[in-house]
Amino acid sequence: MIILDGKSLNLESFVKVARGKETVVISETSKNAVNAARAYVETVVNGDRAIYGINTGFGKLSDVRIKACDVNHLQKNLLMSHACGVGPVLPSEIVRGMMVLRINALIKGYSGIRLETIEKMLELLNKDIIPIVFEKGSLGASGDLAPLSHMSLPLIGLGEVTYQGARMATMDAFNLANITPLSSLEAKEGLSLINGTQAMTSMGALTLYDAFKIERLATLSLSMTMEALEGIIDAFDPRVHEVRGQKGQIQIAKAVINNLKGSRNVGHQGEKRVQDAYSLRCSPQVHGAVLDTLNYVHNIVLTEMNAVTDNPIVFADQKSVISAGNFHGEPLAFAFDFLGIALSELANISERRIERLVNPALSNGLPAFLSHQSGLNSGFMIVQYSAASLVSENKVLAHPASVDSIPSSANQEDHVSMGSIAANKARTILSNVQKVVGMEFFASSQAIDLRNGSDRLGTSTRKAYKAIRKIVPYINDDVVMYPNIHKIEELITSGNLYKEVYGEAKQ
Repeated sequence: MIILDGKSLNLESFVKVARGKETVVISETSKNAVNAARAYVETVVNGDRAIYGINTGFGKLSDVRIKACDVNHLQKNLLMSHACGVGPVLPSEIVRGMMVLRINALIKGYSGIRLETIEKMLELLNKDIIPIVFEKGSLGASGDLAPLSHMSLPLIGLGEVTYQGARMATMDAFNLANITPLSSLEAKEGLSLINGTQAMTSMGALTLYDAFKIERLATLSLSMTMEALEGIIDAFDPRVHEVRGQKGQIQIAKAVINNLKGSRNVGHQGEKRVQDAYSLRCSPQVHGAVLDTLNYVHNIVLTEMNAVTDNPIVFADQKSVISAGNFHGEPLAFAFDFLGIALSELANISERRIERLVNPALSNGLPAFLSHQSGLNSGFMIVQYSAASLVSENKVLAHPASVDSIPSSANQEDHVSMGSIAANKARTILSNVQKVVGMEFFASSQAIDLRNGSDRLGTSTRKAYKAIRKIVPYINDDVVMYPNIHKIEELITSGNLYKEVYGEAKQ
């Protein structure tokens, strides 16, 4: 059970809810904060002052005063009119993540939403009745308006959901699950539900979680290639990395040495050659920079997961409501662009190692394209092509979304973050990286067999090799290759390879 208090949600707990469907409850202290803020909003509704989002229109229409008798209708209209998402439906885990993040933000007590409304969303989350939300349509300011509108429609019985594996109208699911929708939204509640960064944060946080895993597996696939190419271990000597002082670099070098502990395939400088190519020798510097980037992004995400991203913000204890811009996704947009760039490099260097494995001019004695009868057999030739294709696609996707902006709401909202686009790009890049790293595992396992080196593997590389050989065989003569590539990708994305080697479960 995950207890939300608005300040202590971490990445692991978030993933347990979003992906693992852990039950969520709200702390009693948070309930008190929500009720206090709501009580103040109700006094404002009955007052004479015009306060944005409570008794005014939205965006460019903020100067339009709304009658007290219409404020509830205003909030319903807001959700309906802003639900303009398009494109593919987001996976349920991302929408579940949006829900838990929005709940965690609202219970901090700066929104003015009713506890009843938050608890309705909590009920849907815990019963796994998940709103249909579309991938595209957010500018990342004023928050993720379109995605969060789709997320919120079911609270009042509108929109669509997935329930028990089927997509259906919200009220059909509610009737099956014996749930009653909210009779209405009250002052400020619609705005409280949709003014935030929870769509981009959910997409980015799940990608980040998986990015830490693929970074570790990419370092393991590097270690496998070191075995296959009889790499020089001296470049990973801790003394080399300590004198530079970059934390990630030091960690990666140590990880490779641990992966290769006991290996009799790798050697030392001067034995067979003086030095290896950069894709091996400089891998701690590259993988380490990726790891440092992931840690940087983690700090940004962790802050945002426990942040107030509303507008306006209610300071009930000070009898104040301030309209500002905490919904703006720029911190996340930068971070997720950086995440995509870092992940792209992880695939870039992995593809270069695949090239060294298949190219007889670079592979230190391996047969061309890892085939015992090259010419008649093409072997792993097109494995490298496919990896190169994915790497090139990533180079296009890694162009920063955050350097773009476009005015909206008649220029009232004249600078936006494109944070959800950055997050979605990083998610696509991650998927490509998982495929490329899988191809490196596939090729390095073949190369190890060609050298008869499987009995000389290191501690972790031996475990990885055995896990791969359980599902794909050594390729003697040409076969249809794609099933093998897909099986290794599934081994990675399912978390099973990670678990086989490191003994740690993955959500």
